[in-house]
Amino acid sequence: MITADLITGFLGSGKTTFIKKYVRYLLHKGEKVCILENDFGAVNVDTMLLQELTDIGCGLEMVSGACDRDCHQRRFKTKLIAIAMSGYSRVVIEPSGIFDVDEFFDTLRESPLDKWYKTGSVIAVADPTPGNELSEESEYLLASQAAAAGKIVFSHCSEVGSDDIKAAVERIRSAMARIHADRDPFSYYIAKPWDYLTEDDYDEISSCGCKETDFVKLCAEPVGYSSVYFMNLSPSPDDLRQIARKIMSDDRCGNVFRVKGFTFSDNHWYELNAAAGKFNIREIRTGQPIIIVIGEHLNRDHIGSYFSL
Repeated sequence: MITADLITGFLGSGKTTFIKKYVRYLLHKGEKVCILENDFGAVNVDTMLLQELTDIGCGLEMVSGACDRDCHQRRFKTKLIAIAMSGYSRVVIEPSGIFDVDEFFDTLRESPLDKWYKTGSVIAVADPTPGNELSEESEYLLASQAAAAGKIVFSHCSEVGSDDIKAAVERIRSAMARIHADRDPFSYYIAKPWDYLTEDDYDEISSCGCKETDFVKLCAEPVGYSSVYFMNLSPSPDDLRQIARKIMSDDRCGNVFRVKGFTFSDNHWYELNAAAGKFNIREIRTGQPIIIVIGEHLNRDHIGSYFSL
């Protein structure tokens, strides 16, 4: 049967970066891997960020989340059926950061997927950086993802201290307690800079499994979340960083979790990834002129004013 792994984590936690490292490990172990990208927005930027893995033999498929829940579940199931026909041994699913983990378990139990797939590892990627304030709904989604995980893998560990890690685990434990999830995250997390993860670490992560934990389900779907995107803009990298910083600090834009996308400047492509106070821009091989803003209760017109639209 095909092993299906789920990489969860809140918006901007570092899921895509972790997947790049994790999939390289799986390919090195001889697995035939396909990544299934499931983005909340209508345009999937993360698929472009993973294109480099196709050069080393990884498959890459996409499901758009910009539709109603039933439509999305049909697309998700249809894509998994198509992947099952392609000879892969492992599927790594990256949902959006606002994904309900129950959808993963429920879908794999449906016929005919239950004949082709088995549940592998559920890995929750979490950012321990202090000062990340979440809404009640967002905190619930983070807690539900951590409750189902076989491992919580912390990102940005080289940028924080051990006290920050402990505080982050405590925040997750408190959030899980509020939904009555009877697990202790102190027993199943990994906090180590990803450049220093060993093969033994990845062996542990890839075989960590999952836990279908009972908890109080507070919301059926993330009704407050949305994404807006802007095409064919080409600000300089420095200007784009400043625009992202202003958007994320301006309450009139809404509760912005992430700004991501690409710009073409001076005959070079650049990738923007802004979340939780981090505004990273790097040069890349190719891109698409698009900027996506993701968050709660977004004001498109006010966001657009920063791009002079």
